[in-house]
Amino acid sequence: MGFTLQIGDKAPSFELPATDGKNYKLDDFGDAEFLVVFFTCNHCPFVTGSDEVTRSTAEKYADKGTVFVAINSNSENTYASDDFAHMVERMNQEQFPWIYLRDQSQEVAKAYGALRTPHFYVFDSNRKLVYTGRGVDNPRNADQITFNDLDNALAELTEGKPVSTPVTNPIGCNVKWDGQDAHWMPEDACDLVL
Repeated sequence: MGFTLQIGDKAPSFELPATDGKNYKLDDFGDAEFLVVFFTCNHCPFVTGSDEVTRSTAEKYADKGTVFVAINSNSENTYASDDFAHMVERMNQEQFPWIYLRDQSQEVAKAYGALRTPHFYVFDSNRKLVYTGRGVDNPRNADQITFNDLDNALAELTEGKPVSTPVTNPIGCNVKWDGQDAHWMPEDACDLVL
């Protein structure tokens, strides 16, 4: 089995603190027809370069039963700006339309097999994985985006169609694993599409 969740896998459960002062479990999003869980952070240029596109996508599908949940699993020992206080500050400043959770133990990132920031996982109403990978083809430079894989997947899903391209390679900085070099990745982590 690969490091990352495979299409058809069930969403791993979690219980994590959010920037709004509450704790959230996977079950708290049970009413969502589609659940987008994505691994992100505060500092990565691939995240900050595409956050507004992600915001637009989240807002576009909000009234079609789609909920976005962001998780920051990056080690604050690698990048101090990825700590919880900076998460709260960023959400207060940006007012993103998603819940922003802190996975300090990195156990949730391991359970999902998060490779990069950002890395998106889309689950259906049964919480089975139907899309994983990148949001867009050029997350660092929004003005050079030519393809929005996440939007395409959600468009198909909300129209009752199967996702035509269910797996893409996430594009971004690798997750910053605690106690490791900033560029380290687990041995069994690899591209999703060869």
